[in-house]
Amino acid sequence: MPRLFVAVDLPERIKDDITATYIALPGARWIDEPQLHLTLRFIGEVPGDKADRITAALRQAGGSGFPLQVQGVGFFPPRRDPRSLWVGLSESEELLRLHTRIERSIVSLGFAAEGRKFHAHVTVARLDATPPNKVADWVTQHSLFRTEPFAVSAFHLYSSILKREGAIHEKLTSYGLEG
Repeated sequence: MPRLFVAVDLPERIKDDITATYIALPGARWIDEPQLHLTLRFIGEVPGDKADRITAALRQAGGSGFPLQVQGVGFFPPRRDPRSLWVGLSESEELLRLHTRIERSIVSLGFAAEGRKFHAHVTVARLDATPPNKVADWVTQHSLFRTEPFAVSAFHLYSSILKREGAIHEKLTSYGLEG
């Protein structure tokens, strides 16, 4: 059964800027550059027939392309021991509209609605018992992190295969955005 998610790819130059923030941090498993992406909707394990329906439904979620910019850093969960580090994205009405269209497409197929509010981010590290003061140091050091803007011209349906050394993502279908 494929494990699916919908994402926006990042240009190589933006990935390079992000990986430049990586430092030696106890317990941090940094995400490899090819795996960096902006998840718009995690779907999970899906039977093959539903995967075909998802592929078709997402065709209706298109819209216009838009600019986006990576800015800011943080960690999850915000009020407990940090489990992951992320870089944020600029506020974008276009991104929120795209997310909403994708969410509606997935829910229309009988999947449960996403329970959490959408927080646009790119996960950059998974943490295992990383001392909170070290996380705070990384956040402080990169608090003004910002990349140049880039154009979002497509989103993609991915399959994720979990391996011992981390997830392997395979692009299944791409959906172009107009303009």
